[in-house]
Formats: sequence, C-alpha cells, structure tokens
Amino acid sequence: MTMLLGSIEAGGTKMVCAVGNTNYQIKDSIHIPTTTPEETLGKIIDYFKQFDNLSAIGIASFGPIEIRRSSPKYGYITDTPKPGWSNVDFVGPIKKALNVPIAWTTDVNGSAYGEYLMATLFNRRIHSLVYFTIGTGVGGGAVIDGHFVGEQGHTEMGHIRVKRHPDDLDFKGICPFHGDCLEGLISGPTFDARLGKPGKEVPLTDHVWDIMAYYVAQAALDTTLMYRPAQIVFGGGVISEDFLKKVRAEFKKLLNDYVEVGDLDQYITMPMAKNNGSATIGDFALALQAATE
Repeated sequence: MTMLLGSIEAGGTKMVCAVGNTNYQIKDSIHIPTTTPEETLGKIIDYFKQFDNLSAIGIASFGPIEIRRSSPKYGYITDTPKPGWSNVDFVGPIKKALNVPIAWTTDVNGSAYGEYLMATLFNRRIHSLVYFTIGTGVGGGAVIDGHFVGEQGHTEMGHIRVKRHPDDLDFKGICPFHGDCLEGLISGPTFDARLGKPGKEVPLTDHVWDIMAYYVAQAALDTTLMYRPAQIVFGGGVISEDFLKKVRAEFKKLLNDYVEVGDLDQYITMPMAKNNGSATIGDFALALQAATE
C-alpha cells in the first residue's frame, strides 16, 4: 500500500488540507473554513480519517505558535490576534484522533521549506533560502542546510524595523504592536489605510508602490547581510513580478555593490510553486521526515 502524507496549511480564513505521496504529488485536497477551533479541528480530523494509509501529517500554521518541544504548550497557537484562537492546542487533538507523527511549524516556514526543496528538485541545489509572505500580514522563514532558523521560537521577520520613506512619514503604520514595523507598512491592509481602497485597485504607477518597494528592499537587504542566503523568495497577495522589478531596483541602490549576490532576477524571486502551493510541498516533506524518524 502506498504511503500517504498529510498537509495542513492552517490559515486565518481557511485550512487547506491535502494528502499526497512521497514524491510530494497531491492526491486529494479540501478547503475548510476557519471558524471555531472545535468545529475546524473536528472537520480536519474527519477529513484525514478517510485515509487508512496515512503515515504522518505536516502542519504549517498561522501564529504565533509554540514550536519548542520542551514547552508544555508545544503544538499550541499562542497569543494570536485571530479571535477565538488564542492558546488553542492544535496538534494535540489531531494527534490523539489520528495517532500519526506530526510535524509542526509556521506557515512561512512551511513555504520556505517547500521552495527550498523545489530548488533542489530543479537542480539548483542551494543550501539556504529565506521566504517572505506579504499579504494580510507579513512573515518570513529561513532554511539553512535543511534546518529552520529559530531556537527560542520561530522567527518574526514581519516585525523588523525599517527606515521610513521620506514621502511616507505621516503614515503611522497599522501594526497593533509596533505601528510602523515592516508588517505595519507593507501588508495588504496598508493600502486601505493609506488610500481607502485595496491594493488590487491601485495601479503600479501609483507612487505608493515605490514606497512599498523601498520597504521590501530593506527587508531583502537586512536578510542578505544577516544570513547571506542563496535566494530570497517573496510570495503572498501583494507580490507580483512587476512589483519585484521595483524591489530589485531599490535593493540594488541600497546594497550599493557592498557584497556579491549574483543575478538579481535569480536572487530575489517569486515562488516556484504555483497558487501559493509552497507550504503543501513543504508540509509533505516535513511529514515524511516525521514518519521516518
């Protein structure tokens, strides 16, 4: 009987559940609305109970989450702004009901791992990658030699500080914790806060995109100087290839040839996985590791 692996992309709006094989090919999937923890986890469990040969599950969740195995709250979503989901044991009920090994990490870590693997599958054989998602929120995950960065907890790259654009000094930012951190300045809802309309209605010729590119380029610069990764990937609803052209141009100016990063079109990229599928691939791989440990 073929080994099946499970994936849960746990988002604030929906849970994308899938089963696939050891080649990371999706065999079945379902979208489950994120409602109450009890209802949502119950539907997740019911879905995976259909598959008798399920060997393990990889979960990539919105957060913050507790990833330290030494913590009594390992497997929990902790102090999240998502109503009703603070201090919820996510892993425990699933493991109890399905009795399979579970890999547990953040949504961006799952995506980072998926992109890291895809690079290898396409014979790029890189050893490090950083993935940012820029959408309703902003997050980042780093993979170095197959391991995630973060020992005391997962990284919170979306909340780093950036230098303010001179044409954006009056905007206070929307992060409830930090105001004008990276997330507070470039997440999707900042378009509504600045312009009173969503980003999809703002043409790329609008100067606000230049301001956003300045901030995203700073995130890429900080990442480059701290980690020196082989590649930086930007995904999420705010990102497009045309926008990344602006980011690369700003990054080039900010870096000022200080270190060598190679071809910027290969260094700062969109995800290889289509339709935000990076996390599913990453989840399958992490589940396979859990099954064979």
